[in-house]
Amino acid sequence: MDEVVRIVNEIKQGNIKPIYFFMGEEPYYIDRLTEYIENNVLSEEDKGFNQMVLYGKDVSIEDVISNAKRYPMMADRQVVIVKEAQELSRSIEKLESYAENPQPTTVLVFAYKYKSLDKRKKITKLLEKKGVVFESKKMYENQVGDWIKRILQGKNYAIEPKAAAMLVEFLGTDLSKINNELEKLMIILPKGSTITPKVIEENIGISKDYNVFELRKAIGERDQLKAYKIADYFSQNPKDNPLVMTTGLVFGFFLQLLQYHGLKDKNPSNVAKVLKVNPYFVKDYDIALRNYPMKKVSAVIAALRDVDVKSKGVGANAIPQSDLMKEMLVKIFN
Repeated sequence: MDEVVRIVNEIKQGNIKPIYFFMGEEPYYIDRLTEYIENNVLSEEDKGFNQMVLYGKDVSIEDVISNAKRYPMMADRQVVIVKEAQELSRSIEKLESYAENPQPTTVLVFAYKYKSLDKRKKITKLLEKKGVVFESKKMYENQVGDWIKRILQGKNYAIEPKAAAMLVEFLGTDLSKINNELEKLMIILPKGSTITPKVIEENIGISKDYNVFELRKAIGERDQLKAYKIADYFSQNPKDNPLVMTTGLVFGFFLQLLQYHGLKDKNPSNVAKVLKVNPYFVKDYDIALRNYPMKKVSAVIAALRDVDVKSKGVGANAIPQSDLMKEMLVKIFN
């Protein structure tokens, strides 16, 4: 995030490099930086003749270099943007000769998604020397809640921790998907609003009471009635709550508990850091720790492995997913 701000600020100050190579597993910041250059480097009058958008699947590296070597028409610079540049991965090293001596009046931008260049290779070192190389890494699940909070604060909104957790549980760590949902909510809600679990439920369709987050909380509290109610809801809505995903997330919860049991330093801040969870939810893990001794946690993990195998159809083709869900809970609570 800080590096993204730095790149944008440098462009605003007129410190514009001849090459920008945005790469990595997380496409959100690659898209945002590419869009910023596309929208802000040239004036609207200059864009018509001096801004070109190419797509990796439709061009070769030679085509890109040829366009980059052109001179701008009646302007100080031109912008050449290569979207979906990962399609050029097999020939990207042919860019070396251009990177050694880039056209000073061209701003060449690569949006190279889902992949990264080898930092030891000559091409990467040349791009870093002559331009800007930015790697957009996937966020860990525990980092996404803070990211949501920062994005909303920047636009004068707030969000409750549980609401952020619901979004992460439902959408995973895909920042583009999460941002799309946040944009929808910001259209509906006035500035200064706080996004609550109820808002998420009413506008995005994620149940605030019947989701994996609440299932894990009920299991941690050994609230069998609530856990079985959620399991029954999941069984009636299998497309939205696939068993494979549910067992995987519950399995991950017990792995975290096992890790918690082994911690010498059980200070909440250390627990949050080691388990990679939002500090707000450490209290839920404290309750679960008291309810599940280490020996029981180990037994549950072994039982969940068995249920997970069955949920994938191994030796259990005839067992309905609703029965496997109940079997999972029986093995946890007994």
